[in-house]
Amino acid sequence: MDDLKSMMWKEGVEQLITVRERERERERERERERERERERDRERRRRGTREARQRETRERVERASEERGREGPLLCSR
Repeated sequence: MDDLKSMMWKEGVEQLITVRERERERERERERERERERERDRERRRRGTREARQRETRERVERASEERGREGPLLCSR
């Protein structure tokens, strides 16, 4: 009977270890997904900032060329 209890206990411990390993793996995957999302957010902010700077530059150039009496931007092709 002790052998049966011992085997059942050992099986239970192994199952518990397996469950905990799976939980840790799921947590690692969630953390990786959070990091990917943070990286996407950073890239969106960078892109938005870069586009805003380009837009501001374009607008400045257009204003400067209008002040000189020319049509369209001086440096930009857009």
